[in-house]
Amino acid sequence: MSAHDIDVQPTGTPDTFDVTVSSDSGTTRHRVTVPDRAQAGLPQGVEADRLVRTSFVFLLEREPASAILPEFSLDTITRYFHEYPDEMTKRHP
Repeated sequence: MSAHDIDVQPTGTPDTFDVTVSSDSGTTRHRVTVPDRAQAGLPQGVEADRLVRTSFVFLLEREPASAILPEFSLDTITRYFHEYPDEMTKRHP
């Protein structure tokens, strides 16, 4: 798998970010919302943009950037990868 550059930028809307993933195979763009973390089982002590970046690293370990939804909330990841909340807790102790 090729290395990816993940750029996370706030949109101006609370807890919403524009993410650009670039690699040798191209560029994809995504709009991501960070849900209520306690309700979603996600770590609460980490900045939202850092959680978004780590979530994209997690996704890119499992699928190509082109397979990642163009717009989604982080809690959507759990529908596809049940281990996601536990992995985020491990990566952000």
